[in-house]
Amino acid sequence: MSKFIYIYKGPAASMDQYTEEQSAAQMAAWGAWMGKVQSSLVDAGAPFAAGAVVTDDGAPGVSSELSGYSIVEAESLEAAKALTEGHPLLAERSGKYSLEIFELVDIQM
Repeated sequence: MSKFIYIYKGPAASMDQYTEEQSAAQMAAWGAWMGKVQSSLVDAGAPFAAGAVVTDDGAPGVSSELSGYSIVEAESLEAAKALTEGHPLLAERSGKYSLEIFELVDIQM
């Protein structure tokens, strides 16, 4: 089994822009997805807060819309991709949100 990181990308949403019911629905959707992939979920992850960009030449960097991460364990990249079925980040189907998947390589030092 390999570990894969899901990097979430999309416009940051402030929780105060949602009604209590919308917030509860979002939390329920995340809980349902996490329950579905529970045996594969290594780290539920977290949303990203404020950040900075540091470049190798010292020039100002442009921040992306990276918004959070999770880590799953799967047999292959295709299996990790299959675990995104029903993921709440992808529910809107507006094209504003995406989820990038990368295998985490174990480096022996």
